[in-house]
Amino acid sequence: MGVFTFVCRNSGGKWTAKQHEGDLEASAASTYELQRQLVQTALSADSSGGVQTSFSLITPTSAVCQVVVGGAVGGGFVAGGAAPAGGAGGASETAAAPKEEKKEEVEEEEEGDFGFSLFD
Repeated sequence: MGVFTFVCRNSGGKWTAKQHEGDLEASAASTYELQRQLVQTALSADSSGGVQTSFSLITPTSAVCQVVVGGAVGGGFVAGGAAPAGGAGGASETAAAPKEEKKEEVEEEEEGDFGFSLFD
């Protein structure tokens, strides 16, 4: 798993980023493109799995971007998506049971009289 933190600055309409503790760099015309470039730059250094990124403006001309590669980021998503599709009858029934209970609770709330009417 790799965690890459970049300090980003805007000067003259161009965004540049340098890794906080490392040699990786990128530049782009917009923050969106810069974030995409930083993900590609991080993946070139570590391609061990899924990618998660965050981009936070500090001032209008500076920001911090963090790219996390590998680890539980991709694994959690895959495990969550694979559980309902597993095909095991017991798991599907267990997963469906809480949903049915929630629907019943919502129906009870909808049937209740709250003491006012929109049409009176």
